[in-house]
Amino acid sequence: MNETNRILFDELALWVEQGVLRALDLALARFVQREAGEQDPAVLLAVALVSERNAHGHVCLDLGDALAHPETLLASDTERPPEPGIHDALTARLAGLDPAAWAARLGASSAVCDLAGSDDDGGAPLVLAGTPRRPLLYLRRYWRYERIIEQGIAQRLARPQPLDPARLRPLLADLFPAEHGDPWQRIACVLAARSPFAVITGGPGTGKTTTVVRLLALLQGLALDADRAPLRIRLAAPTGKAAARLNASIAPRVADLPVAESLRATIPTAVSTLHRLLGPIPDSRAFRHHARNPLDADLVVVDEASMVDVELMAALIEALRPETALVLLGDKDQLASVEAGAVLGDLCRRASAGHYTEATAAWVGAACGQSLPPETLDDAGTPLDQAIAMLRHSYRFRAEGGIGALAQRINTEPAPTRTEIQALFTAPQQEALGVIAELTVRTPDDPALIDLVVSGYHGYLRLMRAQAPAAEADNTEIDDWARAVLAAHGEFQLLAALRHGPWGVAGLNARIADWLTRAGLLDGTDHAWFAGRPVLITRNDYGLRLMNGDIGIALETPLRDADGGQRRVLRVAFPHPDGGDAIRWVLPSRLQAVETVFAMTVHKSQGSEFTHTALALPDHPTPVLTRELIYTGITRARERFTLVHQSPRVLEAALRRRVRRVSGLRLGAEDEEQRS
Repeated sequence: MNETNRILFDELALWVEQGVLRALDLALARFVQREAGEQDPAVLLAVALVSERNAHGHVCLDLGDALAHPETLLASDTERPPEPGIHDALTARLAGLDPAAWAARLGASSAVCDLAGSDDDGGAPLVLAGTPRRPLLYLRRYWRYERIIEQGIAQRLARPQPLDPARLRPLLADLFPAEHGDPWQRIACVLAARSPFAVITGGPGTGKTTTVVRLLALLQGLALDADRAPLRIRLAAPTGKAAARLNASIAPRVADLPVAESLRATIPTAVSTLHRLLGPIPDSRAFRHHARNPLDADLVVVDEASMVDVELMAALIEALRPETALVLLGDKDQLASVEAGAVLGDLCRRASAGHYTEATAAWVGAACGQSLPPETLDDAGTPLDQAIAMLRHSYRFRAEGGIGALAQRINTEPAPTRTEIQALFTAPQQEALGVIAELTVRTPDDPALIDLVVSGYHGYLRLMRAQAPAAEADNTEIDDWARAVLAAHGEFQLLAALRHGPWGVAGLNARIADWLTRAGLLDGTDHAWFAGRPVLITRNDYGLRLMNGDIGIALETPLRDADGGQRRVLRVAFPHPDGGDAIRWVLPSRLQAVETVFAMTVHKSQGSEFTHTALALPDHPTPVLTRELIYTGITRARERFTLVHQSPRVLEAALRRRVRRVSGLRLGAEDEEQRS
């Protein structure tokens, strides 16, 4: 190793110590230097940076962005901005480079495959892709994930279904009677019916589930009318909680469809997690279903698609037969997945404006009699644009106040001012609009916060005690009790932006257990496990069929010994993974990756809803706090939302910061940021 690189690695090691680089990032750079013989410090630095970017959700390293905004790199693991000197050192390292020169040096490395228009990565650990105007550096597996997604979607967009609009009209008239006034739900059904790939996006309460149920009825009706076998349809969601929610909401909507029973019987209501759908292989990243063993399905529908990272989306698309259609549902404005990628956001980049061609407008008009708004028409629209529908009317919250108005204003450019937000909180509250409240506290132990949390969790803990099954209770009675406790727990949830510190979930969970004990609602919290402890699974456990994000509650249940004696045993109750009524009971000793979840990060709350949601902001601005995080926290609430904070400047800073995850997923749509 030459002296220049020895100094570089010493600096990278210092960044690891300071928490802005992972040991893994440094190890990858050392590997490339050692195994590929790479001596160019600009290449080795790029290797460490692309690995660091993956850890923060980015699929690749945008060389131009990195040079223009080095302050966005090296995000601190402590959730505080890194020391200013770190970015000064990084800026000095990047001095003298421009995107083209940096790309040329990377392209000359044996560790980097410069595609230059080819799709052959040559087996190199890194791939240089993108365009001359926007060179992108990938770890090879992430480049491969994006290519699988792009190719799978493009192949489906290239073969729209040859449907006769006249066949759709009578079915649509039944499914959307005159009193059903939302035109975008009809439009979404029509667009998705003719495209083997489609996206239906919209905020909470806009009717995504209602629309997809009608879409399934439309497709099955077309099949039955043509004397074909019903479509084999699979429904999935990223987490067990999201799957259970979809299962609970889809069944009554199917029951209410104004169609013949023979048609209704062909529409599935069972929902599985994506992992279970694909068939996980223990101790492996691979799945049982893949390109050589595809899923047996004609159509796959995925809800809460904003939570699906680039790796899982690639695995799903690879597991589909070429003729299998795919429909994604989700809110494009929610936080992206915890892991790398923002696939739904990338696909829906242009959804608000529509970009529908005249041909699409004519098809929609012929199929359902609906005219597309003139402002959504654009003859330069891409094939992807024609397959995306954005639902725009919320049936859960009205836009004139409360939760709906707050979520809409936060999600609208330009960023709202503190005065605008304050006006929404101080406006007269109406239950029908979703009540919003603001709680200003002095410390994380403020009595007002204690009262909020104790009253929020009082219901499920009182029910747990008051309705605890007697010693002679049978399994049905015990399961009914557990189901009621789990449902009551969903009435309130405290969310936090951070994991660490006094306002992070770790500190909040410890204090909340103490508050509830002092309120007489919990016992035995000095032990790791106690009755009433809500827990969150943090790593997939395929043996127990528990997935990352599943929530359970520890409960004391009566148990009869082999000799007929009675004792009480602490077990953890989880809802059925696919949304059924059954309860799964697991001994605490078998749970290896769990955490207490009186307080939950906003990221972990995705796919869940609570009657009353409270969002606690930290006492300082941090890069983790973004407009998308605030919006996601607000929209977890069904009826009430409470914002807890110490200083209005923290909220103001969050609303000015937007998530922008770097990827190369384009599918023919020009990147807005490349336009001159």
